[in-house]
Amino acid sequence: GRTKMCPLLCLNLCTSGRATSCEDCLMIHPSCAWCAQEDFGRSTSLTSRCDLSLNLQKRGCEARFIEFPTSSASILQNTPLSSKGSGSAQYDVVQIMPQKISLNLRPGDQTWFSLQVRQVEDYPVDLYYLMDLSLSMKDDLVTILNLGTKLAHEMGKLTSNFRLGFGSFVDKNMSPFSYTAPKYQENPCNEYKLFQRCVPSFGFRHILPLTDKVDRFNEEVQKQVVSRNRDAPEGGFDAILQAAVCQEKIGWRKGAYHLLVFTTDDVPHLALDGRLGGLVQPHDGQCHLDERNEYSASTKMDYPSLALLGEKLAENNIFLIFAVTKRFYVIYKNIRSKVELTVSDHPEDINLSFTATCQDGTPLPGLRRCADLKIGDTVSFNVSVEARSCPSHGADQTFTIKPVGFKDRLEVAVHHKCDCSCSSTAQINSSTCSSIGTHTCGICHCEPGHLGARCECQEGDSSSVQLGDCREAEGKQLCSGRGECSCNQCVCYESEFGKIYGSFCECDDFSCTRHKGVLCSGHGECDCGECKCHAGFIGDNCNCSTETSSCISDDGNMCSGRGNCVCGHCQCTEPGAFGDTCEKCPTCPDACGTKRECIECRLFNSGRLADNQTCQRLCKDKIVTVENLEPDAVLCLYKTDNDCVMKFTYSEHASGLSLLTALAEPECGGAPDAFMVLLVVVGSILLIGIVLLAIWKLVITIHDHQEFARFQSARSRARYEMASNPLYKQPVSTHFLESDFSMFGKSYNGGVH
Repeated sequence: GRTKMCPLLCLNLCTSGRATSCEDCLMIHPSCAWCAQEDFGRSTSLTSRCDLSLNLQKRGCEARFIEFPTSSASILQNTPLSSKGSGSAQYDVVQIMPQKISLNLRPGDQTWFSLQVRQVEDYPVDLYYLMDLSLSMKDDLVTILNLGTKLAHEMGKLTSNFRLGFGSFVDKNMSPFSYTAPKYQENPCNEYKLFQRCVPSFGFRHILPLTDKVDRFNEEVQKQVVSRNRDAPEGGFDAILQAAVCQEKIGWRKGAYHLLVFTTDDVPHLALDGRLGGLVQPHDGQCHLDERNEYSASTKMDYPSLALLGEKLAENNIFLIFAVTKRFYVIYKNIRSKVELTVSDHPEDINLSFTATCQDGTPLPGLRRCADLKIGDTVSFNVSVEARSCPSHGADQTFTIKPVGFKDRLEVAVHHKCDCSCSSTAQINSSTCSSIGTHTCGICHCEPGHLGARCECQEGDSSSVQLGDCREAEGKQLCSGRGECSCNQCVCYESEFGKIYGSFCECDDFSCTRHKGVLCSGHGECDCGECKCHAGFIGDNCNCSTETSSCISDDGNMCSGRGNCVCGHCQCTEPGAFGDTCEKCPTCPDACGTKRECIECRLFNSGRLADNQTCQRLCKDKIVTVENLEPDAVLCLYKTDNDCVMKFTYSEHASGLSLLTALAEPECGGAPDAFMVLLVVVGSILLIGIVLLAIWKLVITIHDHQEFARFQSARSRARYEMASNPLYKQPVSTHFLESDFSMFGKSYNGGVH
């Protein structure tokens, strides 16, 4: 595939006047073409031969004379992917397709190719177990006595072709790393009360080559006896490097996954630590196992550096697993669930851009890895390639793309298309060039001191000068004041800052904007005062990268979903979010939910991330367990599966790391008694009823007392009013006798009538 050329309406860089040869024209822009037709442009300037291909044809250049190379990719080897890895043809297993391609690259012209990767089922596995035999590991030695049988059983679920090997290490047998006094030579545990007998210290000892005989592994492990060194760090990196580079003695197979399991209970010594013992010679990265399969250069060379260790592990396709004596099966499944591409011998002048298409079929620009895969899944990658320039030596180049830990690789051969085919027919001292120049690609390259389209003029000859041809416009300086008019054309001055060019010396390659003092930020070319950015960069000074891979957070989201990727850097838009990929945000609504999954998988090996390698990839925060939480950070809590409550706080440490402080155990309350709950509810209802009744009685009583008081007051006022009324007289009662009625002349029996 190829990128589209510049459309006709865009800025035409080809006619800027910079090109004085076919090769110069091709370097200006991938849309530029050169006309090599001899009679083309006789009435115009020399630089008019460089233009867009369509423009050249419109102006009379025949298509067969147009030099317009393009970038392309061609497949050289494309063996189909395998489906299984076992059987007699295991060494012919193919896990990447294609295997060889060839690229023809024109500078600035992008092309692309695609590749597929599949982790085949039942692929052979070589596992070399490297154990620390210092005294502090004596308990672990007992633990792994039957490890071979367990490993073979678990790994048998994934592959029918599994081999085990075994090696051990302690540290350099020299001061100050080990006990060197004579009484400790044969028994470093001499006079040590806690452990009376141990073997002499040693650097690395290869004990059992890789074999499918599990019983041999168990037998060799049972024979081992611990040793004793003086300082806390161990010599594990010496052992790792020897196990990686001593391919034949260890028995690594070319057609197998290589797992190197490294077990220790302390930190290893690093490069330069050896100077404490007088070892100044750096490690040479070579195999130094003697006839006894012991590391013979242990007391001659320094410890290896991390960089050297990583280089040798990658070179020999070895996965290094820092692990305790359990869960190899899960770790291996995690390794097999990820595919990540690496590039070896990457040429500096070639840009590579990856787009991953994983199992969900969604293209992910800027990514070169896929995770959460099942064995047998196929993923694809699109790779865009662009040459920024032509190599000075002009030689072809090669580089390799391979998945991490795979033996399979894609070999890429690069051929640079920097020369014009018409240059191969150049004529020296051609009569077309007045016999004092070379005629090539339709133009003359004159000998020093001669000028003109046909080398017909000499420098300084002014007899035929027409000054108007050397002015860009009326009133402008001759040759823009940066050159001399000779033989009807401008000869530009040389400058210590760069090149001055153009029909009127109006252009140069050094007057563009700079970023931090670097012209076009080092990511573009200065052309006539304007930066022409390389692919992958934009902006007035080309300081803005369009690459988004640096903005992808560990969870695969752009800027963690909390910002935008601008010029290759995340600009966080979520309030409170910060970090290189906006991954830190204690105040964000989803902060507790995100950190909860890390608490679950890191502390309790539970939750969505428990059996997934993404736990280690996503959860890099420091986690501290306490008995009681201090309210000095964002408090998070959630309900566990057994109805307990887990609490933790989330804060950002001054060092830039996130700090999670969690309770050592979730808070769990006892289950309530149903009868007691019923009694409490009924009692509460009765109590509330009694209280309401008492309140009602109290209110009625108070009301009655108030009414009675008003009655008594009214009665008292009534008595007072009767006693003080002047119209009121007390009634008088009169009683008559019977004899008193005789005066009326009648007598009545029993009374008066």
